[in-house]
Amino acid sequence: MATREDIYANKIFLNAVLPLVKTIIASNEKYAKKFKNKNGIVGVSAKDPDGKVGTHYIIENGDFTVVKGPNDKCDVELEFGSIKDLNDFFAGKSKKLPKIKGWYHVGLLTATLSVLMYMAKLLGVTEPPQNDDEKDLVVKLYFSLLSTGISQLNKTGHPEVSKWVKKSPDRIFAWKVTGKPELSSYIRIKAGKSKAARGEYKRSKPFFTMRFDSTDSALGTLLGIDDMIEATITEKLIMEGAPEFGAQLGEYMLLVGSYAKGS
Repeated sequence: MATREDIYANKIFLNAVLPLVKTIIASNEKYAKKFKNKNGIVGVSAKDPDGKVGTHYIIENGDFTVVKGPNDKCDVELEFGSIKDLNDFFAGKSKKLPKIKGWYHVGLLTATLSVLMYMAKLLGVTEPPQNDDEKDLVVKLYFSLLSTGISQLNKTGHPEVSKWVKKSPDRIFAWKVTGKPELSSYIRIKAGKSKAARGEYKRSKPFFTMRFDSTDSALGTLLGIDDMIEATITEKLIMEGAPEFGAQLGEYMLLVGSYAKGS
């Protein structure tokens, strides 16, 4: 039986990590080519006594749509025996493979496994990539993971995050790199509700922005290489808003990271 902690982690993997496949396909021509002209439904799921959980992709001529929840009509499905098995696999704590359904759709299966392995590689880096495009992509993935992960913890009823969101007025919290708006993500919170999105929030100035002066500076903080206080003093990291909100946001970023890494 899955614990509450297992469920929090699972929501992050299903609804914040797995959707990043679409970002990779849109950002990397090599992986986009693997899905060129392909069609089908691909699912990642886990069995649970309370009902099967999962996320699936609808692929139409190479274009991806990410849909929350399992799908009984998948052409290819990676099915784990339990929520914990899925969590441990994507956190890199287990090499226990899922049951593969639809293995005869070889092209679709190999393309899916390839992009999932690449995503795991990028999210698991401990040092900045050498390639500038990969540096940008890692930052983009992390920003999206953090904003969506915080929102998912609220929607799943995590006590700390839900309390923060419930008492908050309408506010936007954003992550940015100066000069690279395409990497941005943000979360909007108000009276118990939360919504994460990629890109810049343009309707008004965000209530709080965690802005980095470069991709390397962003990676320094995101990968835990740089001390956040020192990065702030040297202006590698600029807190646009009250410092106490930066500390609060940093706390929830670490929380998402702990679930995503299985720590």
